Amino acid sequence: MLERYFQPESLMMTHGYKPELSEGAIKCPIFQTSTFVFKNAEEGKAFFQVAYGKREKEPNEELGLIYSRLNNPDLQILEERLCLWDKADECAVFESGMSAISTVMLEFLRPGDMMLYSMPVYGGTDHFINKVLPQYNIQGVGFTSDQTTEEILDHIQSLGLSDKVKMVYVETPANPTNALFDLSVCRIVADRLSYGEKEVVVCVDNTYMGPLWQNPLQLGVDLVVYSATKYIGGHSDLIAGAVLGKTKYMKRVRTLRTFLGNMAGPWTGWLLMRSLETLKVRMTQQAKNALEVADFLKNHPKVEKVYYLGHLQEGDPQYIIFKKQHTCAGAMLSFDIKGGEKEAFLFLNNLKLIKLAVSLGSTESLAEHPATMTHLDVSEEDRKRLGISERLVRLSIGVEHYSDIIWDISQALDKV
Repeated sequence: MLERYFQPESLMMTHGYKPELSEGAIKCPIFQTSTFVFKNAEEGKAFFQVAYGKREKEPNEELGLIYSRLNNPDLQILEERLCLWDKADECAVFESGMSAISTVMLEFLRPGDMMLYSMPVYGGTDHFINKVLPQYNIQGVGFTSDQTTEEILDHIQSLGLSDKVKMVYVETPANPTNALFDLSVCRIVADRLSYGEKEVVVCVDNTYMGPLWQNPLQLGVDLVVYSATKYIGGHSDLIAGAVLGKTKYMKRVRTLRTFLGNMAGPWTGWLLMRSLETLKVRMTQQAKNALEVADFLKNHPKVEKVYYLGHLQEGDPQYIIFKKQHTCAGAMLSFDIKGGEKEAFLFLNNLKLIKLAVSLGSTESLAEHPATMTHLDVSEEDRKRLGISERLVRLSIGVEHYSDIIWDISQALDKV
């Protein structure tokens, strides 16, 4: 019999689910339960031994369920399906993107350690790195997309911190400027700073690209994090996060998740499974719409600059990274409006179809003002250095007809 290896989008409706275990239901039910019944005490002992790392799972051993803080059918099936997109060994789903990010950082960093991180990053991530981690004597040192491998390493050496680096954390494309970071550079930096038993882990926030347009695990990184609220959820009706990667790292992430208790619940898991079924069609349409919108903005007299990956030109170092790491320009773009905060607010206040709200990756188009909203807590010095100015507006393009999105942008710009 011929074997067929189905594409991820073909498996999103069925992978990991056995209808015969759920009365033949074609869709996985919501397992709204806190605990699960063991057939006997020996089975309970066996399940707990594996769950707490007292022994490895035997070949072909079928492990059952214990307690929904450890595992739940909705989360388990969801995690297996998410692995398909990124070709990950394992996945763990969390109750928010920040929950996923903070758990990874707390697991791989200890007091006295240092983390290299790309700039800019999402405002919540920036706050955790620069306001929360220092309370635990963990330091973050930023680097930008225009720095070379040697420049990053020289900077760390000049600070006398080479021995303390334990993680390279990268958000690419960066929120909100779409700045791209070369993951091969990040991998080299991490390897150069690793020695003996000291391993520097590379973690990438892939939220802007979703699991469709960039697959960092295939580019040599160790862990990928998502705000699953965004493209994976895609309907602005849930909050969730995800971490994916190699088993050796995921075992640690899962263990800490168990004891922090920040796993997503079964209802969220069920909603995310529903969303995965349409992930490719949604994201494909959003990307098509974004190209039309970006081209319109590029030629508008009231727009100073458009930050859109599809406009990168050959010869630009950013273009080289884009061609190496991405399969699509995505559906996120920002632009500098001529003027400042007053003009940006006038534009935002006059939108009719596009909603003025934070978040991204959903079916509806959204607009926000990073400098006073998502990135307000980033230091003024860093905002200035990274181009997060008062005239910058961020757009997340949805699935509406592109002509309607453009009409709305056009009429709002006319009011400026």
